Amino acid sequence: MPKSPLMVVVEDVRSADDSPQSIIDVDRWERLATAVLRTEHAAGELTLTFIDQTEIAALNAEHMGKTGPTDVLSFPLDDDPMPDIDIPLLLGDIVISPAIAASQYAEHAGTFDDEIALLVVHGILHITGHDHVDPAERTAMQKRELALLSEHHWGGSVPVGFRQDHRDDPGNTAE
Repeated sequence: MPKSPLMVVVEDVRSADDSPQSIIDVDRWERLATAVLRTEHAAGELTLTFIDQTEIAALNAEHMGKTGPTDVLSFPLDDDPMPDIDIPLLLGDIVISPAIAASQYAEHAGTFDDEIALLVVHGILHITGHDHVDPAERTAMQKRELALLSEHHWGGSVPVGFRQDHRDDPGNTAE
């Protein structure tokens, strides 16, 4: 069976009053997501959606059992293609809150663009099977994030001031 083609669908479905100062270039983030998925040798369909902070808070409560909004949530879908069925593999869905990204970037990734890029890459790594439950997994995932960001976002070394962990809680990372 041929491998599923890669398709990334990116949408900004925020309401007009949710972080209107945070401009989301859906084409840019589609290109980053596609490049990262190709580097990770993934095939199938991925959706990346930028949503309101109230919507991500509801998803965070429903799926993670946590109160309040978060920056990114990943929902992996199909594990393996179904043999002899001509439907694409569904990699999963990633939702990002630009409002939360805007509120934390200065103390986290350093710039709004770097924060969004980190959240996109972080979400994709969850979709492709990475996690950060224990320290070894966390270290491996963060190393991979930096490599992918260096290759596909910065085109070089990590900028001064970039952080993967939140300053107020070194154990806090995106879901």
